[in-house]
Amino acid sequence: MTGRFAGQVAVVTGAASGLGLASAQRLAAEGAHVVAVDVNGGAVDEVAAALPTDSIGVRADISEEADVDAYVAAGIDRFGRIDLHHLNAGIFGSFAALPHLTVDDFERVMAVNVRGQFLGLRAAFRLYQRQGTRGSIAVTASIAGHTGAADLLPYQTSKHAVVGLVHAAAVYGGPLGIRVNGVAPGIVPTELFAAAASTTGGKNDMEKRASTTPLRRAGTAAEIAGAVAFVLSEDAAYMTGEILAVDGGASIVNTVRPSGGAGAWNTGAVDDALYDKEWRR
Repeated sequence: MTGRFAGQVAVVTGAASGLGLASAQRLAAEGAHVVAVDVNGGAVDEVAAALPTDSIGVRADISEEADVDAYVAAGIDRFGRIDLHHLNAGIFGSFAALPHLTVDDFERVMAVNVRGQFLGLRAAFRLYQRQGTRGSIAVTASIAGHTGAADLLPYQTSKHAVVGLVHAAAVYGGPLGIRVNGVAPGIVPTELFAAAASTTGGKNDMEKRASTTPLRRAGTAAEIAGAVAFVLSEDAAYMTGEILAVDGGASIVNTVRPSGGAGAWNTGAVDDALYDKEWRR
């Protein structure tokens, strides 16, 4: 098979659905053998079997050190090397307001979205050192890692931390010929938010919220996968440490200007739902 990644081997975490599935499909379509990783072992096996290249599925919890080491070992056992990594797996966590968040809510998100990405980065760097090779790593960040909101606090905190991981790993990896970049999706309806289908700020109003971006629509997983393929490829050979927003322009909007939707939202309704009346006494 020909393509930008012909003959290369790529790890994709969270590959059973959503952004990870689209990434695995795009990389395989461009010639990569994929080590598809997900906590849902049955589903990720089906994904790997359906790819157009010789690929494998590996069941792993990315927040567990032994599981990360195991998916790397599985890739080496099958293909002899790994060239590319898309560290994508993540969870969104609790929508609870700050006073009502539990430590368990917070730590569960940090374990997957921060420790999991750290473990994936560390494993990739250790592997490149053993192989004596260069490589490229993409990490799924979020535009939530650049701004703040009153909900999804654990998720936002984790994505701010991911930016730090990308920057630090890129500085370390640069002299070694290892590039590390982040891709920051905007509003992309996927299975990740299915559990919040009826929650304001979850999946039920994604299309409405996306309509205020400059492109006036939500994105697709395939569009994010295109950006991932770009930063992993030699087309981005002089690019490292970047957090590439793929968000329909959401992150460039000045929301207090008329063209940015100023006054378009009923802030009273938002505030009434966010704060109970005791806070207003």
